[in-house]
Amino acid sequence: MGINWRHWALPAALLALALPTATGCDSSQDAQLKPTAAPAASAARVCAKPAAGPAKAPAGAVTVDPAVAGDLAAKTKSRPPGTTFWLRPGRHRLDRDRYAQVVPKKGDVYLGAPGAVLDGRRTNQYAFAGTASDVTIRYLTVQGFVAPQNEGVVNHDSADGWVVEHATIQHNSGAGLMAGARQQVRASCLRDNGQYGMNAYKGSGPISGLVLVGNEIAGNNTDDWERKQPGCGCTGGVKFWAVNGADVRGNWVHDNRGTGLWADTNNNDFLIEDNVLEANDGAALIYETSYNAVIRNNKIRRNNWVEGRKYAERGDNFPFATVYLSESGGEPRVRARTDKIEIYRNVLENNWSGITLWENADRFCNSPANTSSGDCTLLVKNIHRCARPAIATGPLYADCRWKTQRVDIHNNRFVLDKSVVGCTVKCDRMAVLANYGTYPDWSPYQGERVAEAITLKQHNRWHDNTYVGPWSFVAHDPSRVLDSVQWQGTPYRQDAGSTFRAQDGG
Repeated sequence: MGINWRHWALPAALLALALPTATGCDSSQDAQLKPTAAPAASAARVCAKPAAGPAKAPAGAVTVDPAVAGDLAAKTKSRPPGTTFWLRPGRHRLDRDRYAQVVPKKGDVYLGAPGAVLDGRRTNQYAFAGTASDVTIRYLTVQGFVAPQNEGVVNHDSADGWVVEHATIQHNSGAGLMAGARQQVRASCLRDNGQYGMNAYKGSGPISGLVLVGNEIAGNNTDDWERKQPGCGCTGGVKFWAVNGADVRGNWVHDNRGTGLWADTNNNDFLIEDNVLEANDGAALIYETSYNAVIRNNKIRRNNWVEGRKYAERGDNFPFATVYLSESGGEPRVRARTDKIEIYRNVLENNWSGITLWENADRFCNSPANTSSGDCTLLVKNIHRCARPAIATGPLYADCRWKTQRVDIHNNRFVLDKSVVGCTVKCDRMAVLANYGTYPDWSPYQGERVAEAITLKQHNRWHDNTYVGPWSFVAHDPSRVLDSVQWQGTPYRQDAGSTFRAQDGG
């Protein structure tokens, strides 16, 4: 498991053919972004003004005393399933053992009074764990826990049916929150956690029916895992793994170190709408080796300034994008609410580049170049079938490869003012491309086959968009940089019905 920025890199043989160019970046400008001001009222502003819980214990609730360390865990253990616990105002603690944790029973409810905090004191690893389903956590702040890398503090074991609402999960190591099937996270603040705000991963199988609505997801990856483990692909606001059905609506995802939202490896059926994605160091959204999504009505601004600038300044010619689709596309054989990836009615403003559709010709089931090692596409159940000689013919030739296909990009507004971004080149690109297939030696996808397919044969289409600013376009491979006339002309025929206004800003 582990998807990383190296997917964006091209083979050394192809890179050697590209002439290095100056980035034109304004290196005098501080690459680290200042804290982001609150967005328009339609997006979640949760962290500054969290909702207050009940000031008195509801009828029948068990009262938990912050003066008694371990009181919450002990009372949870002694009460039957379906109990409601009301945490008094104050700082609640667990025992000092690193493995001390609350293990809910099915249907338990945890309500925080105004000012109720469960504090791990940088001692305890996990706050809420175990496999009990249908647990609810509301109005509670959870902070100061030290989960290991790739593990989480709340719902550590990815139990199903949890509801996390009006909660603040902050200043923890690892992920603030894990996810199980049918989990709902609403109106919560997931901020300043060491790795992720939420890690939607369940080792036992896909997560279905995930809802993430009206949350503020900010400042996560404080431990800067990409610096500790270069290329780990293990950072960002939220990471989704093998999620089958997710609604991600009305969230404010900002100032995360790394990617804002990252769907990685066999996700399917996502609705990503009405979010504000801004000032994330890396891409606002990555949809990788995944299927079928609707991405609409999002405001996407000032993302990818740190990561995009870094790669440009080192001479990398790849079009690092703010919305990045990597080996992902529509697939009618995988059941979902749509059979394509549709990106429409979004506003992308002053990001480092726009949308890139990419496919790594060397990354497919059973290939040593597949960094999702052990995983295969949703069309092939047995990864070992993707081997010679069978992989060279149908149906495996098509089904062993994650394909960037059936992507429909329309009725978006792309605005770029380079003086705001602080660059002159390499921050202005829209792209559809692949690398030259070289590896392994038995690969049936060698040469330009995949580049030709993604560019001309896989029904990837831009149309009816509005461009403001000096946009350029990349097709087939990084060396083919086009202006709007070439982009619209033969053989690419992209952006029919779109309008272009060349000056910056507006």
